[in-house]
Amino acid sequence: MVVLREGICPGLNQDLVQALRNVDIRTVEDLVSANLEELAQKCSVSYKALIAVRRVLLAQHAAFPVSCADLYEELLSSTAILSTGNHCLDKLLDSGLYTGEVTELIGGPGSGKTQVCFSTAVHISCQLKQSVVYIDTNGGMSANRMLQMLQAKTSTMEEQMAALQRIQVFRVFDVFSLLKCLQNISAGEVEMACVGTSVKALILDSVSAVLSNMLGGKQTEGMSLMMQVAGELKTISKDLSVAVLVTNHATRDGSGQLRAGLGQSWSHVPRTRVLLHRVKRPGASSGLRLATLTKSSRQSCQVEEEFDLSGWRGPEDTKAGYSGKRKLECDNPGVG
Repeated sequence: MVVLREGICPGLNQDLVQALRNVDIRTVEDLVSANLEELAQKCSVSYKALIAVRRVLLAQHAAFPVSCADLYEELLSSTAILSTGNHCLDKLLDSGLYTGEVTELIGGPGSGKTQVCFSTAVHISCQLKQSVVYIDTNGGMSANRMLQMLQAKTSTMEEQMAALQRIQVFRVFDVFSLLKCLQNISAGEVEMACVGTSVKALILDSVSAVLSNMLGGKQTEGMSLMMQVAGELKTISKDLSVAVLVTNHATRDGSGQLRAGLGQSWSHVPRTRVLLHRVKRPGASSGLRLATLTKSSRQSCQVEEEFDLSGWRGPEDTKAGYSGKRKLECDNPGVG
């Protein structure tokens, strides 16, 4: 609700504002919905002046209808899909990570959340030639492990170093540092080491590491901080057209079923959620994981896919660019 005051539009001077207040017209909504002929007589002001002021206020503050076709065209032009580099996971995610959305990986310790984050960051930086912001909140980041993954993708030292430069790492270990980091990214104050590439992915591993100890009991501040983090992540994804991937721990409910941590309020933040399990069966690889889609606006939920963390690269790990809405070739890194 916008309060009428001098200077918010041409013609609305202090005398007119005061005259309107005298007849209980205090907001833009009050003015545009009033009968201007009667209002002009009550206030002893020019009817034409009121018409002119209302026209400007409507142009500045009213919502105008947009057709669904226009909205769809805007979606197509602004949305890209980034492959994770794993065919099975991409299949669950309806081709990959969508810019403008928050995707969440949940699972217990050892479920492979951090490994998936590493592999996704490496694929986006090496194969798609796009920059990644990687926020590490639990000390799990390993540049050596990322280099090993890159060495499996390319034997050229120059390409390996270029890919590492496209991954900007921030280490934050409390929620206040995380918020400051996210606000800097949102404000465009983060400079990438590799100039000329656009940031298309933000990976936060993990969001629960800095929020879990702030929630529950008599700690009322924790909920507010959690929603501030959620707001910043959504702003970055929408305003900067970035694909956001976060990890979260899993807990068990009363029936023993695994569910995402951080409670009901956080559950509305991610657009897509995937639960990771370690697969334990005779003869199975130690890297075998089961991924279950538990939340999605595009796919049927409770669909499952198995994949092997130790064999992340596969026949689908090609040098294609984005898939889906907008596809860019890997050898055209300046586009984005």
